[in-house]
Amino acid sequence: MTSRLTLAALFAAALITPAAAVQGQPRKPLVEFEMMTWPEVKDALAAGKTTALFYTGGTEQRGPQNVNGGHNLMGRVIVRTIAEQLGDAIAMPVLPYTPNNASAALPGTIGLTPELLKGILERLSEQSIATGFKTVVLMGDHGGGQPNVYAEVAKSLSEKYAAQGVKVLYCDAVYSTANADFDAYLKANGFPSSSHAGIPDTSTMLYLGDGTWVRLEQLPNAVGDPVPTGPRGAAPDANAQPRKNNGITGDARKASKELGKKLFDMKVEHAVKQIKGMTGR
Repeated sequence: MTSRLTLAALFAAALITPAAAVQGQPRKPLVEFEMMTWPEVKDALAAGKTTALFYTGGTEQRGPQNVNGGHNLMGRVIVRTIAEQLGDAIAMPVLPYTPNNASAALPGTIGLTPELLKGILERLSEQSIATGFKTVVLMGDHGGGQPNVYAEVAKSLSEKYAAQGVKVLYCDAVYSTANADFDAYLKANGFPSSSHAGIPDTSTMLYLGDGTWVRLEQLPNAVGDPVPTGPRGAAPDANAQPRKNNGITGDARKASKELGKKLFDMKVEHAVKQIKGMTGR
């Protein structure tokens, strides 16, 4: 009987101890809209957290080594961290679809058209304004649709709601500026050229992921088609002969957690700086 009671006591302690440990720790500020209750959102707005951060991800093939939802997984951590650093912002749910086209040859992509994205961004922004947010910030992790759609929505809605003291802003630095700086760092340090499913995204997923976002056994062979000339996200050169057609543009074999941390920090730093500048903080 004693042994049974002892086992029961140990089992109960195992259930209680984690909760008690959590209760003894300081609670992190709530900054994710989907993880808050409506009274918590209402209290946060009343306390001055009146900036809504909309981050678009994207569902697309990312080479044989990276999971298709990489943009969404990275985006959630990035936008949450931006909200934490701003102090007066709430991260809205990451939009998992952006402009792209599905392919049966590389079946990992589900996309919208730019026109659909524009309508969705307009609706989401206006819903946030109706909720009580005074500033809405649009930004994204996927090149498709940027910057035209985001900038157009921000401009038109800012004009529409200016009389109410509402601003809708487009933060492009989290994508364009951060990626340009990181590409320059890679080039200066002798890393191979890459873009889609290359060193930048693969490294960030290695750093932020829990070991399930990147198939480590695929990294030694993570090299694909030549990097096209032109801006990031440009289509492959018409005359270029693909080497692999495996979804990778360039060479991702030297991706690492260390490089991922560097790019992650760049994205957050550039975004926070730009948002503060646009809002006069």
